[in-house]
Order: sequence, then structure tokens, then C-alpha cells
Amino acid sequence: MSAEAEDLWRRARRALLTARQLVEEDPDASASRAYYAAYFAASALFALRERFFAKHSALEAAVHRDLARPGEWPTDLGADFSWLASLRYTGDYGGEQHVSSAEAAQAVAKAARIRETVRRAAPDRFPEDG
Repeated sequence: MSAEAEDLWRRARRALLTARQLVEEDPDASASRAYYAAYFAASALFALRERFFAKHSALEAAVHRDLARPGEWPTDLGADFSWLASLRYTGDYGGEQHVSSAEAAQAVAKAARIRETVRRAAPDRFPEDG
């Protein structure tokens, strides 16, 4: 595995663990970390394919165009990725609008599903505990 893909995979794991810890204490931060868990996991998968993205919007577009639309991922998983991106924006920049604990818990579940889908796509490259 490329060093970059390996690092992104570890970052995805750490972000998901942090997101789980913050659901009740800081739902805004939890939603942000859940998004980054999905972001890093998807980035790791693309890194295996030697594809890299400079913008979040470019990665999101690639998730839909290259993973969800052709059927490599279920289409609802692409929608989950976009939902996480939107919720992260609320958590990070929402002003008076905040993420609820229930939304943060949902974000953690969606991010975990995305991460598991990536792991299953390359189980020899992405270990369960890595």
C-alpha cells in the first residue's frame, strides 16, 4: 500500500474514534470528525488508485461519479457522504445553528458505514483495526 493511502486510512480510524467520543459532549465537533472519517477513508481508496484531490468538492464529486453512480458503492452511500459534508459545514460554520446529538450519532453511523465499505473494497490493504 502506498504510504499516503496507509496514512489516510489511519486518519480515518482516528477521526471516527474521536467522533464517537464527542457525540454528547460536542456534537458540532463530532459531526466534523465523522465527516473527516469518511473523507479520509474515501481519499485512501482513491489514493490506492493514484488519484488525489485538492478540494473537498472534487472528492465529493468523485465519490458520486466514480463510486456511487457506476455501482461500486450503493447510491445511498454517496448521499450519505454529501450529507456528512453538509452537516460538517453546519458544525464548523453554522453560526447560531448547531448539530444535535442525534444528528452527530447519525453522522458517526454513516461515517462508519463508509469506512467499512472502503475496507471491504480492499481488505488486504485496509485492516479492520488500522
